[in-house]
Amino acid sequence: MSQPDSMVHVIDHPLVQHKLTLMRQKSASTTSFRTLLNELAMLMAYEVTRDMPLQDIEIETPLEKMTGRVIDGKKLALASILRAGTGLLDGFLAVVPGARVGHIGLYRDPATLQAVEYYFKMPKDMPERDVVVVDPMLATGHSAIAAITRIKATQPRSIKFVCLVSCPEGVKALREAHPDVELFTAAIDRQLNDHGYILPGLGDAGDRIFGTQ
Repeated sequence: MSQPDSMVHVIDHPLVQHKLTLMRQKSASTTSFRTLLNELAMLMAYEVTRDMPLQDIEIETPLEKMTGRVIDGKKLALASILRAGTGLLDGFLAVVPGARVGHIGLYRDPATLQAVEYYFKMPKDMPERDVVVVDPMLATGHSAIAAITRIKATQPRSIKFVCLVSCPEGVKALREAHPDVELFTAAIDRQLNDHGYILPGLGDAGDRIFGTQ
């Protein structure tokens, strides 16, 4: 994208970039990949939740009463795009354990590269919730666009999309389809190949998480 986009956030913290580089390596084992992904998700969660609303509560310290501020985690819904989104989900839940969780089952048609839905389950009372959609890769953008379109039908307060690795084609497609959705990513890679994989990327995230290569 030629112009800076305030809705696209590349999380370039040194720890995020370090762990992403280790994950990209072909030699990384399934165990190592999972561990790094969980750690990376926790680090990214801090940035993604930076503007979460706080509420005042009265507490008592060992010395006196005071008014403190807390997050209402129950107002946050994490939406995992199956199957690879599960890898990011645990890290986010470690940071905001009170969040509710929804799942969207999508697979990519190998011929058309379009997303096909096979499962959709979201928490109740979605108009009261802020949603964070998680999926490690933003390649063609078709899965992310389809998932967000379905979630929008539940009328949540807001939607953010989080991925580890994206590419210019996917970012462009998502921004055009859903210009009101903030995008958080650890990297915008060079391009897609003819099979819809990100280059240089890190391979198939689902296969690497679950050891099904």
